[in-house]
Amino acid sequence: MSTSFEDKIKEQAGAYLEDGERVLVAFIAQPRGTNMALTGGLAPNSIGRRKVKEVRRAGEAAGLKVTRPMALALTDRRLIVFKISPPIAMGKGADVKELVSAVALSDVDSIEIKRLLVGKVVVVTVGGTVVKLEAGAGANAKGMAEEFARQRSSLV
Repeated sequence: MSTSFEDKIKEQAGAYLEDGERVLVAFIAQPRGTNMALTGGLAPNSIGRRKVKEVRRAGEAAGLKVTRPMALALTDRRLIVFKISPPIAMGKGADVKELVSAVALSDVDSIEIKRLLVGKVVVVTVGGTVVKLEAGAGANAKGMAEEFARQRSSLV
């Protein structure tokens, strides 16, 4: 029986959470530009690599270090980046390996989703710094943005 990547991440993240904390939404993501960096051709490859560098710098400046492969998880307290094993298919792979970074929800300004032809761009703003990620078409990015809005409204 296969399991969704989201369910797997939620289950395996428990070892990295604070007492009483729980993962509400999670999905596999990567720094914006990664797909372009992996395509053939000199120009797309170097443009993609430059975008990935910019995203990594922005993430570090915001306290939300990004990696690849990674899972982005929203808990009732924090936004967390987990390093994961490479995802395969049918729920295989994508095992949580370590907590890379986390920021308190009160430090996150917004989570916005923009659709691509295939997949989504996830724009996370932390302390005024924008961190752009890519997620596959099946990622529950919209669910994360909605749940973030609910959690933020309860903090006010």
